[in-house]
Amino acid sequence: MIGIITHSEKPAAGKLVIDLIQGLETAKLPFLLHKDSARLAGRGSKLDEAELAEKCDLLIVMGGDGTILRVVQGIPGNLPPIFGINIGTLGFLTCLGAGEISRAVESIAARDFVLSRRTLMRAELQADGRSKGVLYALNDVVVGRGENSQLVRVRVSLNGVSLTEYNADGLIISTPTGSTAYSLSAGGPILMPDSGCFVITPICPHVLTNRSVVIGDSSRVEISPAKPGQSVKITVDARPWAELGKGDTLVIQNSDRILPLAMLPERPFTEVLRQKLKWTGSNV
Repeated sequence: MIGIITHSEKPAAGKLVIDLIQGLETAKLPFLLHKDSARLAGRGSKLDEAELAEKCDLLIVMGGDGTILRVVQGIPGNLPPIFGINIGTLGFLTCLGAGEISRAVESIAARDFVLSRRTLMRAELQADGRSKGVLYALNDVVVGRGENSQLVRVRVSLNGVSLTEYNADGLIISTPTGSTAYSLSAGGPILMPDSGCFVITPICPHVLTNRSVVIGDSSRVEISPAKPGQSVKITVDARPWAELGKGDTLVIQNSDRILPLAMLPERPFTEVLRQKLKWTGSNV
């Protein structure tokens, strides 16, 4: 069973959902619709992301990277494979564009795609050793100043050993998938999806020698406030989550959750990089 989820606010979303439905029906592929996608197509459905994930062995997500991040956050259990069709901007997580609906249907019908296993991070907020909540990140966890103008000072340790204190606008802890997102904008490196690493990237650090640090994904990262009375905000995949206050510790480590992300054999991650970042060959 195939589930269809669409960013309903995109201008072309309605037509694309109808085109996709027609293609799947012609190919005799069974599908279910997310409630918003059903509304766009003039059909009925009350299913949300979590319910679709329970009933389907593949989700077609039409939108941009943010849409896929939102879908992942909406699924608390095991993640089914996601086949992304880009109707957003960059689309690092999607494998086809809006004008390639027929190619998407053909690829799904023939199972002519590969699954890239994308690691998720587990972020747990603790207070005096007790858990205050857990979220999972496909892209990144950001600790920052939010709307305040002052820098934040946070203390970071790796596997129980102190790394440093950062005095900066914030700190990004990124997965390989998220290395092409906020971390890249802040000057961080690009990690290949199977690199087995995380990256810590400071945002506008006051100490110029503070640079991105690449760590193994088996590392345990602990972040705590180093300055009394400051307001430190935590966001997970761009979603505001909590505030890091006195006595709190944010613990970030690898999780056992994996996103199987569909990619076409002729469009590996290196090709995605060249296209999205507008790279050329050796003759620049």
